[in-house]
Amino acid sequence: MTFVLQVVINAISIGSLYALAALGVGLLFGVMRLINFAHANYITVGAYAIIVPSTAALATLYIGTWHWALMTAAVCAIVVALAVFTEYVVFRPLRHADPATMLVASFALSFSLYYLLLLTYGGRPKAVNIGGELIKQIEFAGLTIPKIDILTIGVTLVLLFALGLFLKETRYGIQMRAASEDFRMARLLGVRANTVVAIAFAISGLLAAAVSLLYISRLGVLFPRMGLPLVIIAFVATVIGGMGSLVGAALGGFFVGAVSVILQTVLPLEFRAHRDAIVYLLVIVILLWRPDGLIQVSSVKERV
Repeated sequence: MTFVLQVVINAISIGSLYALAALGVGLLFGVMRLINFAHANYITVGAYAIIVPSTAALATLYIGTWHWALMTAAVCAIVVALAVFTEYVVFRPLRHADPATMLVASFALSFSLYYLLLLTYGGRPKAVNIGGELIKQIEFAGLTIPKIDILTIGVTLVLLFALGLFLKETRYGIQMRAASEDFRMARLLGVRANTVVAIAFAISGLLAAAVSLLYISRLGVLFPRMGLPLVIIAFVATVIGGMGSLVGAALGGFFVGAVSVILQTVLPLEFRAHRDAIVYLLVIVILLWRPDGLIQVSSVKERV
């Protein structure tokens, strides 16, 4: 029983990280029908925001002077500002373009941000310690729980609750839900498209910043493409959950995380290197069973 509980806690922790990444991807798709691959770069920029460009030549960095509250606020502000800026400069002028054009624009933005990071910080991985206490473990009832797992689960629950409250109880949240149902009708009823989309990008940036801090605390290494694997998993989770459904995106993230941890635990050692291949085979099986995802959205309309 203790072993099972240990696996469950690990699965929930990894699934929480994937769920946050999937929410950032799913939110923009719900409002704009946009798969924003630059979300990976938002996560990476958030991680690199804890260091300064003058230290780019260093192979190893130790971050011990930042107060955690100041660092969190700074990373969130930088990533949110980047997300809103890219919406204003890149995606707003293309809002009425063909969806394929928007997709290509997100790829182009992603590569541009990647090479900007590469020019600024270099391509060498950098070891970073921003939470030495978080890697320590807590012993409880026979369980060994890293503090970072507890923090990841707690932050995810708080953000899920806050996002749900925002969407249900606030003026702009209700407008965002209306825009996700029918963008054209929402505009005809007085919803200000620019404001709603900018807020969606800001929330997406905030979620990316949270993922940045949790991921770098767990990983301890910076590299220019660190956000890409997470966003690929987030995209898969969004498709599994149901495109356009935030609940589905979160459930998809938890599902992928749980399956990954369970396979890592039960597979023989010689097969663990192929864990991701098995995960994606299961994804294919699920989509063959439910092509629209676990939670089907009644109206997934084109942007206007």
